[in-house]
Amino acid sequence: MKEESNKNLESAFADVAGHYSGSDVDLYDIYKTMRKSSPIIEEDFMSKLGVPNIAGHDASRKTFTVFNYKDVLTVMRDAECFTSGFIAEGLGAFFDGLILTGMDGEQHKKMRALLQPIFMPKVVNSWRNTKMDPIVRKEFLEPLIRNKKADLMDFGLYFPIRLIYALIGFPDNEPEKIRQYAAWALAILAGPQINPDKAHEARVAAMKAAESLYHAVKEGVVKVRSEGGKGNDLISRLIHAEFEGRSLDDHEIATFVRSLLPAAAETTTRTFGSLMVLLLERPELLKRVRDDRSLVSAAIDETVRYEPVATFKVRQASRDVELSGVNIPCGAMVQCIVSSANRDEAAFENADQFDIDRKSKPSFGFGFGSHMCIGQFIAKTELSVALNAVLDLFPNIRFDPEQPKPVIKGAQLRGPHTLPVVWD
Repeated sequence: MKEESNKNLESAFADVAGHYSGSDVDLYDIYKTMRKSSPIIEEDFMSKLGVPNIAGHDASRKTFTVFNYKDVLTVMRDAECFTSGFIAEGLGAFFDGLILTGMDGEQHKKMRALLQPIFMPKVVNSWRNTKMDPIVRKEFLEPLIRNKKADLMDFGLYFPIRLIYALIGFPDNEPEKIRQYAAWALAILAGPQINPDKAHEARVAAMKAAESLYHAVKEGVVKVRSEGGKGNDLISRLIHAEFEGRSLDDHEIATFVRSLLPAAAETTTRTFGSLMVLLLERPELLKRVRDDRSLVSAAIDETVRYEPVATFKVRQASRDVELSGVNIPCGAMVQCIVSSANRDEAAFENADQFDIDRKSKPSFGFGFGSHMCIGQFIAKTELSVALNAVLDLFPNIRFDPEQPKPVIKGAQLRGPHTLPVVWD
């Protein structure tokens, strides 16, 4: 049973990686050219690279693609002019439209106000020492010490899944169920398709996975509520969450938790892989971080800037608008290339260098503005726990000289697929 659930999960992860890989080109070189010559174009740029869009396909909608920092910042910060409700038609369709990233205006403001307190640092830090650190060290890394070698992407795939499901409130003694839930969550991400011939089949599979995941989560919510929701877990906190007299029913909690899961583990997995690759490629920097753990947070933030997992965000113009001299009509889609904006020379000094000492400045790896990722502090805390544990337990960690060096790749959901390392 364990081997089968592992296989299902690993297969789902590999499928999603391939699904969003896009064309095999030097994206950053293309982005640099576009920022200089064509910073805004009327074209679905990512679609032409073979990457599906979570907005769903509608050929009648004009699409504009934005490459530089200034324009991406303008779009991302103006949630009234550049809206997100269309997401409910694409990826949101697999969540009955109840997806925070697909809400606008007062609906989004009130729902986020209800949920936000649960994701604040005080709450997340209460999970760090009681759940996150013991799980990462005792369940995952300490058993590997004697081997003196591993593919860290195996750890990278499983630890965020184990952590987020523990934080949600699922039982710790049902690992096979958790792996199945995680495989369903990943299958949902494969729902949006670029190829119309595959669209129906993929949609049916994603809907089936979404329904299965919903019932599993709903069962957990009902159980926690029946026990009084007394724990420090996410479901218990959602049961007691209230804003302006409004609280959530079991369906809303189950739907929100389900919508959280596809990205919750996926983003952390790929960011962890990129973080480790970028540090291992720079042994002197790795030593600095090992010797001074106050640098861990900066290393994570710079990884999110330098190699964001979600490489682009999409918004829709709610009215006719002009953006840097380009007229964008009401209803048009605006595709913000985050990975280009994050390396814009006009915004970041030595933008193509991985530099954890650079001055703090907003980047877009976790979004920006009112739709900034609500779970980003959970992700950053998980990454901090994982990196600190790796540095503590694996002395002189380095790339495995007998294996090919890992490569960070993908036009979307970007990261390495393998991470072979050895240690003393």
